[in-house]
Amino acid sequence: MSPMSKTDTAEIIRLARFRAGVTWAAIAERIDKAPAWTVAALLGQHPMSAEDANAVGELLSLDAEVVESLQIQPYRGSAEQVPPTDPTIYRLYEALSVYGPAIKELIHEEFGDGIMSAINFKMDVQRRTDPTGDRVVITLDGKFLDYNW
Repeated sequence: MSPMSKTDTAEIIRLARFRAGVTWAAIAERIDKAPAWTVAALLGQHPMSAEDANAVGELLSLDAEVVESLQIQPYRGSAEQVPPTDPTIYRLYEALSVYGPAIKELIHEEFGDGIMSAINFKMDVQRRTDPTGDRVVITLDGKFLDYNW
């Protein structure tokens, strides 16, 4: 029997979370992981340990097949259409298409020839109040990896 797809698992989890009235932050707290990592894992981008997958399964009353799927190594980034059609995700692509080259130049000027790791990586999303309307603050925190020639 083949495992449940990560896409199907993500949709089941989104619905189960909604039905249970549980926040993403509460799930992250339950498994003692960062919220951004937790949501990415539950949406299919990271494998979870058996202990974490079982804790989420208990919290959201998930079937064993869903809990098993949470533990399988994913094909990262393969579930999305490019460019994405979801407006929030599309705007992130838009921001990177506009500012990506500038970010690259600033990284190279500050650190030298290399990249920001998405493997050794942390991310945070915060709300910042502003008189013109609340702001979304996204922090991408990746280790610098220099090219070795």
